[in-house]
Amino acid sequence: MSAGNDAWVLPLGAAAADGCDVVVDDRVEGWAHTGLKVVTLGEGGQHTLEAEGWELVVVPLSGGSVGVVSTSAAGEKSEATLVGRPSVFASSTDVAYVPAGSTLELSAAGQTGDETVRVAVCAARTKTAAATERPFVHLPAANVPVEMRGAGICSREVRNFGIPGVLEAESIIACEVLTPAGNWSSYPPHKHDEHRPGEETVLEEIYYFETQVEGEAAGTAIRGDKDPIGYQRVYGTDERPIDVLAEVRTGDVVLVPHGWHGPAMAAPGYDLYYLNVMAGPGEERSWLICDDPSHGWVRETWGDQPLDPRLPFGGK
Repeated sequence: MSAGNDAWVLPLGAAAADGCDVVVDDRVEGWAHTGLKVVTLGEGGQHTLEAEGWELVVVPLSGGSVGVVSTSAAGEKSEATLVGRPSVFASSTDVAYVPAGSTLELSAAGQTGDETVRVAVCAARTKTAAATERPFVHLPAANVPVEMRGAGICSREVRNFGIPGVLEAESIIACEVLTPAGNWSSYPPHKHDEHRPGEETVLEEIYYFETQVEGEAAGTAIRGDKDPIGYQRVYGTDERPIDVLAEVRTGDVVLVPHGWHGPAMAAPGYDLYYLNVMAGPGEERSWLICDDPSHGWVRETWGDQPLDPRLPFGGK
């Protein structure tokens, strides 16, 4: 298999399937532990999926609220309306955790006419039968920890709704990262593809991207007189080669099976968003990373640099 863009970059439309704008799961050759679906729903629209063997996190992306009905493997029904947002750049959002073995029904909540809502369903393969016994969780946006990471032109905003210590789960780790125009994130380049207790965990990672013209409202045209873009880099070693350098726009996906990844670059004039989904084969649910030793020293320079004043997105 190619170790470059052809294998691991899924431009908008390339991963459409099953009535979804994006489908990433184990039908992708060499992919085993994580999944993602992105669905667009209009007035009266619904989408149903079975979560056999996968635990899920539902994340409204844009267009407003999403109705969620989950029926567990034991037949217990849970319902929630996830208060959404106009766009991923506007604010955090409610999310829902759906345990493995459930049937999940999504619906547009309040959309009329030509209005649509876009929703992401993050997935991770589970390893034990006990995963089906976990409770359904509705996490309100107000309870999502928001972290300002880095400094200077490496400043970015991280919304940690699906990490250990915030959301109880067996395998899945998920968060959103927002990078102001001209800044770098996922930097210094790092990896998580070796089992080294206390230092590094083995995790596949999905990057789902959205872009916007800096400071403009949601809905800025992807094509036309302005073309919001960003860039993503992934590289490997002689023993485990991978070589990805991708220009990304709203709806594009980059898969990271292994290797150093970063930077994710927001081009000048364009803000960059990505949704990360991670999971791996190990028993430990933890995001332990190793910086590329050629670039890790950059972290030491941040102490004297201020946070980018454009953060957080949506205002303080």
